[in-house]
Amino acid sequence: METKADLKNLSLEELEQFLAGKGKERYRARQIFKWMYQKGATDFEVMTNLAKELRQELEQTAVISTLFPELTEVSRDGTRKYLFRLADGNTVEAVLIPEEDRSTLCVSSQVGCAMGCEFCLTGTFRLTRSLTTAEIVNQICAVMREVPFRNIVFMGMGEPLANLDNVIRALKIITHDDGLQFSTRRVTVSTAGLVPEMERLGREVTVNLAVSLNATTDEVRNRIMPINRRYPLRELLDACRRFPLPGRRKITIEYVMIKGVNDSLEDAKRLVKLLSGIPSKINLIPFNEHEGCSFLSPDQQSVDQIHSFLLAKHFTVITRSSRGADISAACGQLKGKLERGGGT
Repeated sequence: METKADLKNLSLEELEQFLAGKGKERYRARQIFKWMYQKGATDFEVMTNLAKELRQELEQTAVISTLFPELTEVSRDGTRKYLFRLADGNTVEAVLIPEEDRSTLCVSSQVGCAMGCEFCLTGTFRLTRSLTTAEIVNQICAVMREVPFRNIVFMGMGEPLANLDNVIRALKIITHDDGLQFSTRRVTVSTAGLVPEMERLGREVTVNLAVSLNATTDEVRNRIMPINRRYPLRELLDACRRFPLPGRRKITIEYVMIKGVNDSLEDAKRLVKLLSGIPSKINLIPFNEHEGCSFLSPDQQSVDQIHSFLLAKHFTVITRSSRGADISAACGQLKGKLERGGGT
């Protein structure tokens, strides 16, 4: 039996082609897009501006998938952690981080991750598979049904640029006027540093870029981020310089501070030199200690010293406080707890 097409795996252009193949008008794709993404429809029967015959035909050949959280944890600080079980039994997480003027949803792009970064909990799961476009977009749709938010970051489980086809398709749906209607200013994709894919991302869509840097020498970065052996610092930072940024936007440099590894004043001085000529803002992220990892959180004094030094060098610097500490909000913690039989 022929499997039905999941329409949430299609960009608007692909949906137009899908309908054209059935001899239908292209503009019907926009109508269906709006039903799916602006009205939350999961059933063709409710699409009353489509002819009954078309609705019946779609019912036979297509589906509109959806996701519901299997587990939700809510922190005292308002952070909400969602665990989604996918059709094949795998699980992924999304985290909603509330802020006064704008909440941010952090979504996953893969089940597990192949990057093997030493400090990252998700890396301990290894890569099972990449998510489909529908599975990425459905995390967003599921949370939108519950809580409004203005920003989306691809910083959950997985390396987004290792799933680039599906991530680009999802980004087009997220930012399309007939789709989820998010401003490109409010969508950020994070990478550990896949250089060719960074270039393709910049070519094909307009989004903000965040680069997980976390070290100021190749020696240290090779040790904590194996991707650096393929694309060392110089290549990565050259790719940042070439990345097409709309006016006045900056690349976010993510820097996880690990005690005795990358948290010295010398590191801060090297960081200033490395970022020369790159419009950037720096996110300092004190390492969040977790089971099975020997790294330690930095002293508050080190964090304050580096923050002050970078500010004095005229960088925009944010020290990110750990959110959701009383729930499993670090990436991969809820999945790990569930798979160890802890549940909630």
